[in-house]
Amino acid sequence: MDKVVKSEAEWRAQLSPEEYHVLREAGTERPFTGEYVDTKTEGVYSCRACGAELFRSDTKFESHCGWPSFFEPSKSEAVTLIEDHTHGMVRTEVRCARCDSHLGHVFHGEGYATPTDDRYCINSVSVRLEPAP
Repeated sequence: MDKVVKSEAEWRAQLSPEEYHVLREAGTERPFTGEYVDTKTEGVYSCRACGAELFRSDTKFESHCGWPSFFEPSKSEAVTLIEDHTHGMVRTEVRCARCDSHLGHVFHGEGYATPTDDRYCINSVSVRLEPAP
């Protein structure tokens, strides 16, 4: 997969202010406000910044946390995980491996009845759902 590298000016021109804040400045959309929180539509979730495939709807589950949750990425190399020490916590940030955009965070061992016991808590504004045909 070819890396996507753009200047911050190019990202600002391409993305809406909210998309830029979340994807490029590691912001977070307010809980329960994202367009994909409750969707059951089958399809593929791709990075809103570069179009790389990230998650599939068959790994999406109801976590009731306020953001779309997935138990694994569509391919292990689709995302990059980075230790995050912001806001007085230790978390694991999830970024798009292709363009290095912030997607959300992953949490492990919370007891969800999923095959991985992982919760990829992803901002709706970071992804775009391409419905299955």
